[in-house]
Amino acid sequence: MAQKKKIWEAVIHGMFLILGLITVGCVLLITVYLVISGIPAIRKIGLGAFLTGKVWESTAAQPHYGILPFILTSVYGTAGAIVLGVPVGFLVYLSKVAPKGVKRALNSAVSLLAGIPSVVYGLVGMLVLVPAIRKTFHLPDGASLLAAILVLAVMILPSIIKVSVTALDAVPKEYEDASLALGATPIETYFRVSVPAAKSGIAAAVVLGVGRAIGEAMAVMMVSGNVSNMPTSIFESVRFLTTAVASEMAYSGPGSLQRQALFSIALVLYLFILLINASLNFFLKRDKEGD
Repeated sequence: MAQKKKIWEAVIHGMFLILGLITVGCVLLITVYLVISGIPAIRKIGLGAFLTGKVWESTAAQPHYGILPFILTSVYGTAGAIVLGVPVGFLVYLSKVAPKGVKRALNSAVSLLAGIPSVVYGLVGMLVLVPAIRKTFHLPDGASLLAAILVLAVMILPSIIKVSVTALDAVPKEYEDASLALGATPIETYFRVSVPAAKSGIAAAVVLGVGRAIGEAMAVMMVSGNVSNMPTSIFESVRFLTTAVASEMAYSGPGSLQRQALFSIALVLYLFILLINASLNFFLKRDKEGD
């Protein structure tokens, strides 16, 4: 019996090891493919001109391939979505204060939001949010950076809420009991003890939210206007890194500089996400060592 158990454990261990190696291999293959496909355009255009250029005219007689508007739009859009989509007060309420019935209902609503396809978010935003912004602010067109930020904020809510609430629920009750025994109020305890104790889980939720926001294409394409403008105002039509690739890849010629430049945009986006994850992991590790 013990021998069979050891064999079974070895089989399971081997399966997980193989799956882990496959995952790492897929990431490496994607990295190598993006580098091979994206470097040629950067060499031809020039790294400085590509990253800091303010004009993107890939189909003009004299094409320009500057992606600075796309980079800034993606940064502003993701930052705005995170600011609106990380409701710490709501997370504390849902985890610590809400009655069981309310908590169950809200969890069901959050799960329902997570199952809605991104194209539906984009469609609702295009038919409801964009006209509302146009009428409210008296604009010629409501498709804008503001509309994209609002849609992205709603889209990242489910992943942020699920992971953050799980982290808050996992905080040992002894921490809160000790704070209450020292005279702190329940609200002070939740915000000054529970939230700091769960900061690693909340940070992981923010990483998931950033990945979802910066990698979204279809929904933001439908509400942002998809125009390569510099994001000088939240009411201006803009284009994200993801929508630049999605909107032009279909009609770019195989082997053309335009297609190579689109792969270069994908490479920049990929490195951008890796940089965000690495930076957050670095700061979290430093905080743990400091504690």
